[in-house]
This record gives sequence, C-alpha cells and structure tokens, in this order.
Amino acid sequence: MFHTDRRARAAQSYRHTTAFTAAATLPQLVLAQASPFQTGADSLVTNLTAIATPVAALAVMVLAVVAMTGRISWGWPVGALVGIGVIFGAPQIVTWARGLFGV
Repeated sequence: MFHTDRRARAAQSYRHTTAFTAAATLPQLVLAQASPFQTGADSLVTNLTAIATPVAALAVMVLAVVAMTGRISWGWPVGALVGIGVIFGAPQIVTWARGLFGV
C-alpha cells in the first residue's frame, strides 16, 4: 500500500508540474502569433515599398533635370524628396507615434 501511495503522489506531482509548465508557457505561445491583419499589413508595406523604390528613383531624376533647366520651381523637387522620405520612413514614424502615445 505504501508503494502505491508513493506512485500516486508522484504521478499527481508530475501532472501538476506539467500543468504548471503548460500554463506558464502558453501566454508566450499565444502572444508570439501575429494576427492576420498584422501579417497582411506587413505584406502590403513590403510590396508597396518594393514598387515605390524604382518609381521614386525615376521621379527624383526627372524632377532634378526639370528643376535644373528652370522649367519648374525648386519647391516641387523638395516636396517630392520630403514625400519620398515619409513613404519609406512610414514604419519608423508609426513606431515613434505609437511610443509617443503609449500604444
């Protein structure tokens, strides 16, 4: 009887240990998974950045040539450069704004 009781306590202790380990690691496993919205948003940002890169390079070249020949004011190329900086810096800007408001 003594041996059976010891085995039962050992099995119960093992079950408690297993349950505690599962409960302790479950939040990390749940939080490690990204939402479908986040996955889609990340893919969208990646694809738009890939498309915008050659377009931005061509726009800078065209605006530089046109501004150097005096066909438009220098405000357009400067505005285009600021816009390109905002487009490619958008993820960092969003991270900064979320940190600013504690979200």
